Amino acid sequence: MKQPLKKWLSLLLLLSNAFPSLSHARTANSLSSLSLFSLSLSLVNRFDDPLCVIIKISGAPVCKARMNVSSIPEGTVCFEQQLHWSRGIFFNESPFSSNTSLLLAQLSFCAIVTASLHRLLTPLGQSVFVSQILAGVILGPSVLGINSVFRDKIFPVSSFYIVDTFAYFGVMLFLFIIGVKTDLSVIQKSGKKVVAIGICTFSMPLLLNSLLGNLMTHSIPMEPRLHRSIIWIASFQAISSSHVIVCLLADLNLIKSHLGRLAISSSTISGICSSFWALIVFTGKQSVHAKQHTFLAMIFFIVVMVFFALCIFRPITLRMIRHTANTKSVKESHICIIFIFVMASAIYGEYFGQHFIFGPVILGMVIPDGPPLGSALVTKLELFVSSIILPIFFVVSAARIDFSLISMRNFVIIEILAFFATLWKLAGVMLPALYWKLPVSDALYLGLILSNQGIMDVLILERAKSIELIDTESFTVMVLSIFLFTGILAPIVKFLYRPTKRYVVAAGEWMTLQNANPNSEIRILACLHYQEQTPCIINLFEASYPNPLAPISFYVVHLVEIAGRTAPLLMAHHPGMRDPSVPSESDHIINALRFFEHENRGHASVYPFTAISPYASMHEDVCTLAAERSVSMVITLFHIHPLIHVSEEESNAIRVVNQNIIQECPCSVGVLIDRGAMNCSAASLLHHDVYRVGVIFLGGPDDREALAYARRMAKRPTIRLTLVQFVDESGGGANMSTSYSGGVNADLDVVNEYKDSQMANKQCFYQEEAVQDSVGVVGVIRSMESCFDLILVGRRHEDDSPLLAGFQDWNEFPELGFVGDMIVSLEYKASVLVVQQALPNEDYFDNPQNLRQDSFVGMEMPLNDNRVWPAPRGH
Repeated sequence: MKQPLKKWLSLLLLLSNAFPSLSHARTANSLSSLSLFSLSLSLVNRFDDPLCVIIKISGAPVCKARMNVSSIPEGTVCFEQQLHWSRGIFFNESPFSSNTSLLLAQLSFCAIVTASLHRLLTPLGQSVFVSQILAGVILGPSVLGINSVFRDKIFPVSSFYIVDTFAYFGVMLFLFIIGVKTDLSVIQKSGKKVVAIGICTFSMPLLLNSLLGNLMTHSIPMEPRLHRSIIWIASFQAISSSHVIVCLLADLNLIKSHLGRLAISSSTISGICSSFWALIVFTGKQSVHAKQHTFLAMIFFIVVMVFFALCIFRPITLRMIRHTANTKSVKESHICIIFIFVMASAIYGEYFGQHFIFGPVILGMVIPDGPPLGSALVTKLELFVSSIILPIFFVVSAARIDFSLISMRNFVIIEILAFFATLWKLAGVMLPALYWKLPVSDALYLGLILSNQGIMDVLILERAKSIELIDTESFTVMVLSIFLFTGILAPIVKFLYRPTKRYVVAAGEWMTLQNANPNSEIRILACLHYQEQTPCIINLFEASYPNPLAPISFYVVHLVEIAGRTAPLLMAHHPGMRDPSVPSESDHIINALRFFEHENRGHASVYPFTAISPYASMHEDVCTLAAERSVSMVITLFHIHPLIHVSEEESNAIRVVNQNIIQECPCSVGVLIDRGAMNCSAASLLHHDVYRVGVIFLGGPDDREALAYARRMAKRPTIRLTLVQFVDESGGGANMSTSYSGGVNADLDVVNEYKDSQMANKQCFYQEEAVQDSVGVVGVIRSMESCFDLILVGRRHEDDSPLLAGFQDWNEFPELGFVGDMIVSLEYKASVLVVQQALPNEDYFDNPQNLRQDSFVGMEMPLNDNRVWPAPRGH
């Protein structure tokens, strides 16, 4: 017992001499002694000789404090213990002297630099991964870290342990979010083409690049450490990740395209294959270096983790979902329980020899994506983790990148493998794609998209480096290769990918109501964002008057912002079937629509959809569905509603969706401004003695389309229709449609036809208003405030008309047009429907703005339903 005691006394004496700043710290002597004793206790278990006192930090200068210097491992450093907090400059203490303030400064620097670079590089077609890697390199030892002042103040060696731990904690949460957003049902729904592309994308590069690496080991002289790891380098360059592809498609705004959907499905399959292969390789490597071969035992514990996730954790989450009405009502206790399971799974993985991210990813994947639980988890975590915590991980990774270690010979060898890995991926994608009749250009761009790598691949490389499958120099070159190839491939796809397919696949009279047969079946598509908008949509359907002689097929799309999932979704709802991934709000909307269909059976059919996608591409679902279903008019709700209160950001996003629909939809579009008059129940609307509808007619194709829709409404006995036509008193009573095709004659034809119909329908009225200027127009419209329950008006009119002079200077909502915007500003109690007629067929195809980027694979739908008579037209 005397010899260990002497060693401990010598150790304490050595500590007091080697670290004099610790013994003179501001803390109490008892705390200093306790800290020294705890440090020595932890170190004596690691080293045979307790006189070796070190704190190990990779890449730091060597400082040795020991009598026998030869036994100190290389790469060790001694540093002064930092304060837990700073008392401030008034006590002569730097804020960077404490751990807490230093960590906050590091997080701030990383987040600001990453966000700034992303804002600068996004217009150049670069993904967020490129910005993150570049920020890490700039803040790392290769650029700003060269400056000793910056390095010692912001990223001192003593902070690496805390920063490293914090960064990997953020990575754990980030990968858990990725698991939550992963939609495994994509695999089940995938066709043969997707499966073939996914498997070939993984297997062909892996096999061919590994063979190339093996060939290079026998034909090219190389350093021993590179020779040992060349096969693993070749194989790791062939892997891929679904999350990387989804993020890239989102950055390029291609996530809703046909090519984007195909890329997401294929990358999910190839990504799972890559993850499974990496798991087997890492497990085998660790079992070989263990004291005993424990490969089967490690596989057993992996199976136990998967079994727990599927059979215990997933039922728990499903029970949570059953007791949750919507995303906002998810209990905090449920979130807390899930976080506890996530951290416990990370500890489990580390304890049994797996990477700590294995458990969180598995748990995330078994949580149902989308609302309510998946969306709540993503909403609470994603922004903070991705924007604040994750950037510091790339600085930590960049700190391990030392460009001075790279030799030109090794760089060329690894880059050759990276180049051929990209070629093998292109071949692996294009061959099955061409076999399944995909156009050559689309197959090429699909291959370029699936050849990108990102953060998941960097994490795998770090794991491979930590278990010595690859060396530090190879890790540096491979991360640099990922950065370079992603920085090259992403802009190529962004700026060169120009699909030529259009929304409109066949031109016909179905594009407008005016040209449709008034006694034949028409199709109307309505878009809504909230279930509170359902009554006004159903009342508009009732006012449209579906009847046995003129039935109507109604398509209703519930637009939901994507949250808690990676892949967008467009789902048709069939009677008696419910998908758990669909928000509960959709159920309420569907039930109301089914009741409306039941009340109008025989002459009205309803086809509900739910579209889950980003706001930026939400209009594409609407436009493609309208084109494929031969819709005559799309109805969308104005972004401001008196009974629905949302954030300004969300309201503006919905407004942009409406603007995109107006600009790009191939058929007529109506924007409904509901002021409450149409928010009553459908039954009360039907039993009104009179429901007053007015049409403001100044001339032009949009006004003619509005009148055509109103005339269909006028067939309902309870609707009284009034046409208010404005004429220019100073111009001899002419209307203002001379600049449009057909001009005055077309307007006179529809007005005269309407006047003739008055003789058969006593509920139709005509009123002519002669005015001289815009003041007269405003005065007449203001006088009609209490005359109508619903007002229809065209969106586009002549800019230089004297009747609308000055309106363009006060047009707050251009999507409503001059007159519609003016009516809204008057705060009428009446609801307003602003109508835009589809462009004529030849004008539509000649307008380059209407050439669309992609086609859409529509869902099968029984259009020849016997509930509608006569039978709907084929398409």
